[in-house]
Amino acid sequence: MTPARHILGLSGGRDSASLAIWMREHRPDIELEYFFTDTGKELPEVHDFLDRLEGYLGQSITRLNPDRNFDFWLREYNSFLPSPRTRWCTRQLKLRPLEQWLRPSLEAGVKVHSYVAIRADEDRSGYQATHENMIVHFPLRDAGIDKQGVIDLLNGSGVGEPAYYSWRSRSGCTFCFFQQKIEWVRLMREHPDAFEEAKAYEKNAVDHGSPFTWSQGESLEQLARPERIAAIESDYEARLERLRRRRRANPLRADLTCSIDDVYGLDEESAGCVVCHK
Repeated sequence: MTPARHILGLSGGRDSASLAIWMREHRPDIELEYFFTDTGKELPEVHDFLDRLEGYLGQSITRLNPDRNFDFWLREYNSFLPSPRTRWCTRQLKLRPLEQWLRPSLEAGVKVHSYVAIRADEDRSGYQATHENMIVHFPLRDAGIDKQGVIDLLNGSGVGEPAYYSWRSRSGCTFCFFQQKIEWVRLMREHPDAFEEAKAYEKNAVDHGSPFTWSQGESLEQLARPERIAAIESDYEARLERLRRRRRANPLRADLTCSIDDVYGLDEESAGCVVCHK
């Protein structure tokens, strides 16, 4: 028989965690390896959630640490910040460590089956195979599991959702450039040290000629002004109220609430990198 490995990447987000739960419940015959690529800049709530998930799975999650950290790669890119158009953070801190981890197996002829958390209600391709010996699977999509199904899996298992979903729409680095402006405001309040670190990175980048700021159209210094915070929060509340009015009441789902990703919508451009936040 051809040797094989079965891997499932965890981001610290709800979708990949629910996939791990679904696989444990429905495919216990598969010996899965769980991994998380740690950039060193994730929210503390992400690590708390991964610890809780490990308890449910009864199995350790391998932490892949890049051999060179964010600060190293920032210097390599001449202090230019990553952006939606130039996602060097994903490439160097997420994909590169994963490919290094798998390369010996792939080059030895091992078939690597990768299980990716794309839901049935998403029109996204997810992480693509980069080697002829890698096979990618999408169990949530194939099983018809949508966003509410993901939440049901998390709650039904007792694992629950990551704590950061009370104020943020995705996992990933504290200074992820895919954050909405309201999320930057909330980061400033929830983790002021992380916000100040992001401001310092941004100032250094601008001083070195970077054309990018973390949040489109303004610096974090500008975003943190009291009058700007008030405007951002007012805009968010107005959007939230419009969404509530548009939604039809569903007697079968009386507990449904609107979340930040419902308010703004997560299209291909704004939804972020699958390997980070899923």
